[in-house]
Amino acid sequence: MLVLSYIILNGMMAACSPNEAPVRSGADQMDRYLRLIDGKRIALVANHTSVVGKSHLVDTLLGSGIEKDQIIKVFAPEHGFRGDHAAGVQIEDGTDRQTGIPVASLYGSHKKPEPEELAGIEVMLFDLQDVGARFYTYISTLHYVMEACAENGISLILLDRPNPNGGYVDGPVLDSAFKSFVGMHPIPVVYGLTIGELAGMINGEGWLSKGVQCELTVIPCANYIHGQAYSLPVSPSPNLANDHAILMYPSTCFFEGTVLSEGRGTDMPFEVYGHPELPGAFSYTPESIPGIARNPKFEGQVCYGEDLRSFTPEGGWSRIHLKFLLEAYEAFPRKEEFFTNYFNTLAGCDTLRMQVEAGWDEERIRASWKGELEQYKVKRRKYLIYDEND
Repeated sequence: MLVLSYIILNGMMAACSPNEAPVRSGADQMDRYLRLIDGKRIALVANHTSVVGKSHLVDTLLGSGIEKDQIIKVFAPEHGFRGDHAAGVQIEDGTDRQTGIPVASLYGSHKKPEPEELAGIEVMLFDLQDVGARFYTYISTLHYVMEACAENGISLILLDRPNPNGGYVDGPVLDSAFKSFVGMHPIPVVYGLTIGELAGMINGEGWLSKGVQCELTVIPCANYIHGQAYSLPVSPSPNLANDHAILMYPSTCFFEGTVLSEGRGTDMPFEVYGHPELPGAFSYTPESIPGIARNPKFEGQVCYGEDLRSFTPEGGWSRIHLKFLLEAYEAFPRKEEFFTNYFNTLAGCDTLRMQVEAGWDEERIRASWKGELEQYKVKRRKYLIYDEND
């Protein structure tokens, strides 16, 4: 049986027209969840994106009558609780300097809460801003937290947030042989669900270990429709610094699985690509940036390539754009060295790499995804909370 509930807003599901009222995240609607945690011992999965207005969720809870000793622990994903760690950096357990609340890392070697860490906790409050790409690790953190809650009899309240890439579905569906922390579920690269909807899918499809079910309550966004433009109030991670980078990310993150730079170590990550051996008039030099980029590719070396900051697709953001990857592969002089082993992990399959190496064009590659994408879209419909922008 699917264990899932939705808080109802004014007698109807939160799927209003974007013209009627501004979008409100689940966290913004405190009257909908404070009563669910009143008097209970709680833990949070939170980071710097967990905000209510301009205040952090933890600070907001403490200011709304929740006693400090009710918040037993905060679990922090990649980039840390305050969002000040570069991608891939090992995050250590510690204490939040502002509140004194213990913080446990859910990144590095410790991705799943341990039973002893959950002792005495009655409710887990989950609030992270996802960006709608399978390789963004906050959804992997969600999976492990759901699993731990299910195994330890803890209810999970997920405060939903809009998906800035939520208006389309695209990319290869993950082959389970390539399952990893940057791809845990048989979903396409762009899966068209909010993190709350995805939680429902994880539960409903039995993807947790041994088919366990998490007692899940989703507090939906108000006035949100899939596909509407949405500007994130807080950068979701240090290297996704603006709306355009977030929209480019499903297309340009593939460069992380190549020998090319994806722009880390600059103020343009995921909006440029380059390499010292590529042709081109555009150039940049990656440098280490504390809390943002540690030892980026080609640190201190001039990279030549393409500036994509002005790229805006005709017809809107409705698909992954492979042209950048294909053009870079064609221009790179040593094609046998272009891909790294990490590429298949990011792609969630080995077929995309083989197709590029075989000279397939973008439309032929995209056609190869069609069957699995149609099957996924049928499955996706079961878990939608919000209407779609036609």
